[in-house]
Amino acid sequence: MASSVEELTVSYTEDGIEVVKELDKQVLTKGAWSTVIYRYQDWNRSKEEYGPDKYTIRRYQKRNGEYMPKSKFNISSKDQAKSIITALESWTKD
Repeated sequence: MASSVEELTVSYTEDGIEVVKELDKQVLTKGAWSTVIYRYQDWNRSKEEYGPDKYTIRRYQKRNGEYMPKSKFNISSKDQAKSIITALESWTKD
């Protein structure tokens, strides 16, 4: 497990194949409770290629010097991500 926010990742390797490939991440909050949003791709074994971009927001709690995952929200498509962006932009206009 990670001891700093910068070490957190969604990348995952199984049988020598990176089945979850992290493309980017943004740390939204740091501290005892940290929030990170990731852009990633899943490996499609049948097609032997990575699928479309996906997004996930993860919350971690730091306990005993290590970050532990506590919750997550998966954004399954670019269309869903755009809908979330549109809603947030409309709510945060000055």
